[in-house]
Amino acid sequence: MTFKKEFWALLSIFLLPIGLGTLFFYLNPGYFSQNTVNYGELISPVIVTEKSDIELMGDASLDGIWTFAYLTESCDSLCDKAVEDVKTIRTLINMDMRRIQRVLIAKDGSRPSQEDESLILASINDDELSDKLAIFPKNSIFLIDPIGNFMLYYNPTDINVKFVLKDLKRLLKYSRLG
Repeated sequence: MTFKKEFWALLSIFLLPIGLGTLFFYLNPGYFSQNTVNYGELISPVIVTEKSDIELMGDASLDGIWTFAYLTESCDSLCDKAVEDVKTIRTLINMDMRRIQRVLIAKDGSRPSQEDESLILASINDDELSDKLAIFPKNSIFLIDPIGNFMLYYNPTDINVKFVLKDLKRLLKYSRLG
């Protein structure tokens, strides 16, 4: 008789936590997704791009490198500040700087007021991609992964360089890509 009690006690010790965890997950599924450690806004689902969707000037490519893309209608003073902030972030990342590139996508083809040789100019060739990006605030900074997926965005008017740097360091630490 004690064997049956021990068996059920042992079985409940192993199965009860699994059952309670499953029950908790199904009763409150948003609990696990609302507690994130990133400072940028996750794009869910990620916006997948093809090579032909974004035309980069020169011999640059989105393949195999993390990309900060600033998307704007035209380059003005806010654009100049955002481009400078992204340059600062790339510089502060230090040794991993070679894993990151900066891209400016100005719909009217304008450029920042100061010449910057490391800044890559680009344009969007795909109307579907333009429509997907139109739902985000104007003048957004996007983080594109080495595969070409838009995954995070930041609003440049209230961007905090320290927080973006923390996001980027975390991504580069755990990513084997780029």
